[in-house]
Amino acid sequence: MNWLLALVTLLLAIWAFARFYLGGRNLSAFDVPVYDPVRDAPSPEHSEVLHLLGEMGESVHGLRGRERLYRLRELFHHMSDDVDLTGVSIAPADADGVPGEWVIPDGYDGQGRLLYVHGGAFVLGSATGYRRVTAQLARRTGLAVLAIDYRLMPEYRRRDGIADCQTAYRWMLDHGPTGRFAAKSVFIAGDSAGGNLTLMLIAWIRDQKFRDEKLRQADGAIALSPATDSAFASPSLKHKAEEDPMLGPLAAMVNRVPRALLLLFAWINGRIRPCDPVVSPVRGSLADLPPVLVQASEAEILIDDARRYVNKARHEGTPAELETWHGMIHVWQAFAGHLPEADEAYDRISAFIERCRTESESTSADAA
Repeated sequence: MNWLLALVTLLLAIWAFARFYLGGRNLSAFDVPVYDPVRDAPSPEHSEVLHLLGEMGESVHGLRGRERLYRLRELFHHMSDDVDLTGVSIAPADADGVPGEWVIPDGYDGQGRLLYVHGGAFVLGSATGYRRVTAQLARRTGLAVLAIDYRLMPEYRRRDGIADCQTAYRWMLDHGPTGRFAAKSVFIAGDSAGGNLTLMLIAWIRDQKFRDEKLRQADGAIALSPATDSAFASPSLKHKAEEDPMLGPLAAMVNRVPRALLLLFAWINGRIRPCDPVVSPVRGSLADLPPVLVQASEAEILIDDARRYVNKARHEGTPAELETWHGMIHVWQAFAGHLPEADEAYDRISAFIERCRTESESTSADAA
């Protein structure tokens, strides 16, 4: 009986360690309010996008491990091969050692820049593959978009990708596509994993400014379907698994594993607590941040990540907005030209950026 008691005690100790030290505090208080969606039902074109998604899934069916990962990377890298680049030009970039590319709108006036951080679960994605998004952002906002190829897992640590984003942002403040000079306005945007890195960046900039007054905060941040909590705590990870056509199958498998084991594995694999704000932006201070726009689908497993972040940010005094659409796939903004909902999303992003630029210019004028 002594061995049984010892085993039970050990299991309880491991559970408590994972739940409280690795998992962090309960954030359910920020599940409300729930905001009205922009659109109540998906457009007919959404079914065509779902068909394309199904074809992509079929192309990796039966593949496992590294073979599957490399095939998915190839698919993501080429998903913008047929994108319409009318109105923009592409130029290679080296952001102090971080590779990437500039997407430059025709008639660019040199005044504004946007750092774009692609998604892909920290293991997929490239600047080239995300031209469908970056070209839209450049055309619609008039900003030069710096899209970077940060280091990916599992070849590199998650902290390496984080460091690349920080390095690229510092570099972009003083370097544009036409030379070295400071920008008049600066923004950061990203989707999914890139949304996580975007929200990490604005908190890092705020904290770094205490040590480096020359480090300028972004005028605004845009996060598309962001993962804000790496501690597996959002309710939608479970109750949206059957509804989410893109991430749902993976969530269904993950949901079979006890949360304590997921937290332990994430901690051992990443060498960082899952509740650390560096990887879970929602769990850090969200005060004194620039305006944030978050867009997400009511049908995706990350909807509560988005909702909790915005509600907590507003509670702590940061101007944050959540815009949701019913029934959309994860990061539907990547299908501009195919989905009217994507065009709506970019219209709203453009309006948000214009508001931020106007407010920033007004504040600068008052300070002068």
